Amino acid sequence: MDYRFTVVINQEKKWFVAHCVELGVVSQGKSLEEAQKNLKEAVELYLEDSPEVQKQLPQKNPLITTLDIQYA
Repeated sequence: MDYRFTVVINQEKKWFVAHCVELGVVSQGKSLEEAQKNLKEAVELYLEDSPEVQKQLPQKNPLITTLDIQYA
């Protein structure tokens, strides 16, 4: 079965930290590409070890947007 997950990647000093929003799985890498690759592997292992999670996955993609504010 094919799934599409939301991924947020932040750079923290020399590392890129990748977070799968729906599952709470996190991984990292020294490059953006490595962080994505490592997260994909971590998510695959997570789903393999937790088949009951697949039944709880949302059927629709979340709406992702930004919020701009000014703070004094």
